[in-house]
Amino acid sequence: MKKVGIIGAGAMGSGIAQVAATAGHSVVLFDTKAEALSLSKSKLASVMDRLVEKGRLTSEEAQEIQKRISYADHMEALSESGIIIEAIIENLDVKKGVFSSIESLVSKDCILASNTSSLSIASIASACERSERVLGIHFFNPAPLMPLVEIIPAIQTADEITDEARNIIDSWKKITVLAKDTPGFIVNRVARPFYGEAIRILEEGIADVATIDWAMKEIGGFRMGPFELTDYIGHDVNYVVTETVFKAFFFDPRYKPSFTQKRLVEAGRLGRKSGQGFYDYSPGAVNPKPNTDEALGTEIVNRITAMLINEAIDALFLNIASAKDIDLAMTKGVNYPKGLLAWADEKGLDVVLTQLEELYKNYCEDRYRPSPLLRKMVNEQKTFY
Repeated sequence: MKKVGIIGAGAMGSGIAQVAATAGHSVVLFDTKAEALSLSKSKLASVMDRLVEKGRLTSEEAQEIQKRISYADHMEALSESGIIIEAIIENLDVKKGVFSSIESLVSKDCILASNTSSLSIASIASACERSERVLGIHFFNPAPLMPLVEIIPAIQTADEITDEARNIIDSWKKITVLAKDTPGFIVNRVARPFYGEAIRILEEGIADVATIDWAMKEIGGFRMGPFELTDYIGHDVNYVVTETVFKAFFFDPRYKPSFTQKRLVEAGRLGRKSGQGFYDYSPGAVNPKPNTDEALGTEIVNRITAMLINEAIDALFLNIASAKDIDLAMTKGVNYPKGLLAWADEKGLDVVLTQLEELYKNYCEDRYRPSPLLRKMVNEQKTFY
């Protein structure tokens, strides 16, 4: 069983370390900041205590998992790793520097992976002399709870490395999907309208935050509304992903960030982590009640889901992933109530096309352009399943 190295002791790195240790691997968690390592260790102990209290682990199992993880503030501690997963700041230059440094410390057989949510794997791999052993392995937060992992080979990645990495993650009892190395991969590309179109509806004054969230949960069946979710993720994180995808897609208006979210970030209103975002989380705060008008709610849900479905169809059109993996990614990675392609079949592809054409007619904006595949399938009267 390969020794696992994790770079970055933040929430994602610590979560991945827990997953690997639970699967039986010896893990080295590396971070340059001693306080981050100390915090990670104490948080893991608390998580293990809760799992024991709930009867999901015995105290002996919890102790063994914790013993499998060693904490290091020097990179050399990763030298015996068989696979290394980097989970640090979403900055391409920083990541490339880390990969260049780590390559000289490990064996030639060590797999090098990035947990990036949207950056180019090919670009990260270019920092390494043996770029064929580099790929993306993207977990979702919180890693111990979320079942999905996106596997993203770069154009340089050897097929056997992709297969080996996927087999390792499968053995950790995760659900893996294969995605092309394009901005946002599957989930962070397809999910952009969930946030972007919700904010657009807010900016137009069609409905307020509470009403949009209510509609998407109560009528749409989503576990969290878009504003609840961005507050939970953190606007600093969510906005950066949106901006990264927008720039990486050569400023395609479908992924255009909003000034509304940008201003929240600039004001330091990052969501739950800061105590205020779209909602106020301060003690005793009273947030607005939704307008529960069903016709308005249905209009909101239809508009946002049409945009989501179109994005999923376009991902299939461009061979980002298979239809099965796209639907699996959205249900297991972000807990959507249905796979978007299956949902398209259920709604009727002609209905979705009509909704998008109406939006395009009203706004004359390219963000509402229907995917060529959607038009083709409607013309040929086909379905996805």
